[in-house]
Amino acid sequence: MSEDDYEYEQNKDYENEYNEIQYQNEYADLKNEMEYIKNGEKMKKKILITGATGFIGKELISKLQKSNENEIHILERYVTGRYTLDNRNIITHYANLADYSAIRNIVKDIKPEYVIHLGAISAVSFSYEHPIEVTEVDYIGTLNLAETCYHEVPNFKQFIFAGTSEEYGMELTDPKGFLKETLDLKPNSPYAIAKVAADLYLQYMGMAYHFPYTIIRPFNTYGRLDNAHFFIERTITQMLSDPKGKVYLGDPDAIRDWIYVDDHVDAYIKALGNQKAIGQTINICTGKGYTTKETAELIAQMTNFKGEIVWHSTPPRPLDAKILIGDNSKAKQVLGWNHKYSLEEGLKKAIVYWKTKII
Repeated sequence: MSEDDYEYEQNKDYENEYNEIQYQNEYADLKNEMEYIKNGEKMKKKILITGATGFIGKELISKLQKSNENEIHILERYVTGRYTLDNRNIITHYANLADYSAIRNIVKDIKPEYVIHLGAISAVSFSYEHPIEVTEVDYIGTLNLAETCYHEVPNFKQFIFAGTSEEYGMELTDPKGFLKETLDLKPNSPYAIAKVAADLYLQYMGMAYHFPYTIIRPFNTYGRLDNAHFFIERTITQMLSDPKGKVYLGDPDAIRDWIYVDDHVDAYIKALGNQKAIGQTINICTGKGYTTKETAELIAQMTNFKGEIVWHSTPPRPLDAKILIGDNSKAKQVLGWNHKYSLEEGLKKAIVYWKTKII
């Protein structure tokens, strides 16, 4: 058999498999709808969320639980004694994303219609020292989850993937420019590379099998309630803890597009079940950049900090993106989303919260 004939036969196989899956999807949807109508119930969205114990995951679940239309399952890595979700009236499954067999068994059992895949090792600095671990979780874990949804869930509807603005990396050099979803990706860390690889794999599945993916690319988010290791939270907590002392920070000239947690979570809510979002990559950002120096000075003003900011006092990254400012026009058009909080408004809420913990 010639190479052309082999490729033709492969394409026929893919087409036949896709047609069969489409038939199964339509049959399963019809069967489920008839069953619910028979029982006089409204169909619920069966949602699997990874990274549920993380920063965004906990906030997202809290909002999704307010609706009776959602049946929520979460996937988390088992850690002895960890019960970080205040409300446990959700269905919890334990597995490591890098464990294909465990992921397949869970997905096969749940058969979720929707997946919101937030699970990742997301600390950029950590990834420079642990590239293999980060790649296994962030890339291979995504591949495992997407492939099992494709093969094990006949009526699968949407795979929402948490990308990152770090995927753009070194692309933007003009502080007056904006990062659009169509620009080249130039990742500058093992974390960003793993996310780009996962991003491209989902796009491949979309092209090859019409896999219903949505890629959300959030920019730098703040508003954490229990983690003071990121820039804004670290700056706030240092200034509140010692109002006349010294605050130790890194590069004062990096430019970031800061987005408050509530706006970030709202993007996932608006993407979920949104047919216009299928096959799309969407930035979640404000479209306005601030240097880290401007951000720290604003926090100092809002906290009445009278001490000294010591710059270049944290270890520099081997390679860091200087400018990350996003274009959010696609989010407005496709999701009907826009940020509600300015940086000042979001910082005010964050400062009020940390004051109750520190003072």
